[in-house]
Amino acid sequence: MSPDTAWEEANERYLATALTWLRLRMERVSPARPAPPPAQAQPTPPGLVADPPEAIRESMWDRFRGGRRATDAPAGGSAIGLLSSGGGIDEQIAEAAEEMARLEEMDPPPALPLLARRFGLSPFEREVLLLAVAMELDTRFPALCARAQDDATRPWPTFALALTLFDDAAWEALSPEGPLRYWRLLEVAHAPPQPLTTSPLRADERIFNYAKGLNHMDERLAAATAPLRPPSGVGLSPSQEKAAEAARAALQGAGPGPVPLVHLLGPDGESKQLVAAHVCAQLGLRPHRLLPGALAPTADVEGLARLWRREAALLPLALYLEQPEGEGEPHDGALPRFAARAGSFCFLDARDLRLPSGTPVVPVEVGKPTAAEQREAWGGVLGPLVDGLPASLAGQFDLGLPVLHRVAREGLAAAEEGAPLREALWDAALKATRPGMDRLAVRVDARATWDDLVLPPTETALLRQVAAQVAQRSRVYEEWGFGAKMNRGMGIAALFAGESGTGKTMAAEVIATALRLNLYRIDLSAVVSKYIGETEKNLRRLFDAAEDGGAILFFDEADAIFGKRSEVKDSHDRYANIEINYLLQRMEAYRGLAILATNVKSALDTAFLRRLRFVVEFPFPAAGERRRMWERAFPPQAQVEALDFDRLSRLPMAGGSIHNVALNAAFQAAHEGTSVTMPLVLNAARAEFRKMERPVSEAEFRWTEPALGAA
Repeated sequence: MSPDTAWEEANERYLATALTWLRLRMERVSPARPAPPPAQAQPTPPGLVADPPEAIRESMWDRFRGGRRATDAPAGGSAIGLLSSGGGIDEQIAEAAEEMARLEEMDPPPALPLLARRFGLSPFEREVLLLAVAMELDTRFPALCARAQDDATRPWPTFALALTLFDDAAWEALSPEGPLRYWRLLEVAHAPPQPLTTSPLRADERIFNYAKGLNHMDERLAAATAPLRPPSGVGLSPSQEKAAEAARAALQGAGPGPVPLVHLLGPDGESKQLVAAHVCAQLGLRPHRLLPGALAPTADVEGLARLWRREAALLPLALYLEQPEGEGEPHDGALPRFAARAGSFCFLDARDLRLPSGTPVVPVEVGKPTAAEQREAWGGVLGPLVDGLPASLAGQFDLGLPVLHRVAREGLAAAEEGAPLREALWDAALKATRPGMDRLAVRVDARATWDDLVLPPTETALLRQVAAQVAQRSRVYEEWGFGAKMNRGMGIAALFAGESGTGKTMAAEVIATALRLNLYRIDLSAVVSKYIGETEKNLRRLFDAAEDGGAILFFDEADAIFGKRSEVKDSHDRYANIEINYLLQRMEAYRGLAILATNVKSALDTAFLRRLRFVVEFPFPAAGERRRMWERAFPPQAQVEALDFDRLSRLPMAGGSIHNVALNAAFQAAHEGTSVTMPLVLNAARAEFRKMERPVSEAEFRWTEPALGAA
């Protein structure tokens, strides 16, 4: 016989004995009944079903245990048989109580005594709970309750009946602060003007199922939580194992007071979930996470927290709470209140949450694996397939172990289908790091290459140097040890300054294409907020998301947010300066490339300029550069007649304007059904000049076909 089967049978014997003990006590206080008159057949009213005779009525407990009545001796024998000794009712009650006490000594004890022990019930409170549970286990008890109360209109247990039935009765057992009602072990269906003492008592469904030996999660909590299941086969890095040990020590070392809340700090949610699941596995706990919708503005936070604490006393559970980014104030108000009341073994994943004063908290910092640990993890997954690939991936992408393993599986699967392994893994990593950034910025589909860029040699060399530093930063910082000697961030920040249309955006695209990295244009309207502190939160989310894939951040018109810090005259000036200071710190700490573009370099804060590694000036193109731009403006597939590029290069236009003119001329030619000709290009150039409100000399845009035979 298995231990579970032995406990189930012992629990059944205990319940059978307890129900017999309760029935005997109810019979003892019931008034003597006169002999019933001879039974006469009575017609059954239409639509109703006659009650089955008492002789064939089957209790719920009978059906649950395969047909045996609650007072029958189960297989293996029971002391219930001793109650048929023929003694008086007081002797039978004493025998039942003695048998219950004997069964309570088993290890583990039956469900009902264990329940009473865990919730601190007094003997009287436990007996009241048994009275309510009995109604769910045996359908004979409604009639017994009516007889014991000498009132046929009250076929239910009441507090008045409990005061009559049991010894050491105490009024405070029905207090809202007492364990019976505080933990919602039973409910009082009080409907004034009915007195509280005669209101029906009903055991909570979760509780009477527990008493029967059915220990499953409360359905109200099952709908509000989900199991926390980290990916199988993914362990912790050495640095994360230290964090897990700190969390485990905090939970195991808790004193007699409340168990402290483990506040997991750090930006990577998956790493924190992995650490929490690892700690729970060591402690024999089953972790669950609270679903976001469970704490809606209309939710009963106190009731839900109390249900969870009750559930944690019945099952080996732990709770993982996380604060979704961008939630409104109603959620932010409910989450800290719930976290402070949840008790049990609780992990909190939140960065901008103010807990109520007095909440016991143990902060534990959880980060992603270090670069060396990620390199080792890549090597363990890939093996000796490609030399130098683990270092290259670890140097560019900052991934938690769950994401790293997913990327490796996806890349290896693509390689099996014929794709080059290096490109497949790189593309899979880029894809995995996109979702976090796509919610915060606009991704630019970079297609421009070095051949498309027309700049003076000095500026072109600077851009190539920027790309080279991004590509080689892992070797210099990690392998060559420069990172250990730096007290500032290891990010690379570059300023692109120049007039509109001189190629700043194209240069950013060229670098992204050369490095095969994602390029994101930062929408300042989505970052800057009029509310105090919100701009910093937006910037933090932006940089944290960009860290995963080392994305290139392109701040267009950067002077709007990186402007000079002003003299503090009021609170708005002070907070504006705080935003700039925070931005400067994040720029230094960011391990990727941040590019700032501005048309007005003088508008930038000088302290910010000192922290930039590169400043690339984009001059207005000279005539020779403009000619090369005109020559590359039309794709090879376009139907273009011979154009006078010398004539066009004399027009003072930047690269952006040249692109607009070529595109507009092509659309006009397509509309007229002709090739792109010089008159169409000059007409489009005239329109571009007028758009920019520049003076137009008609002689510059007049075209005369060259004479035949002219040189």
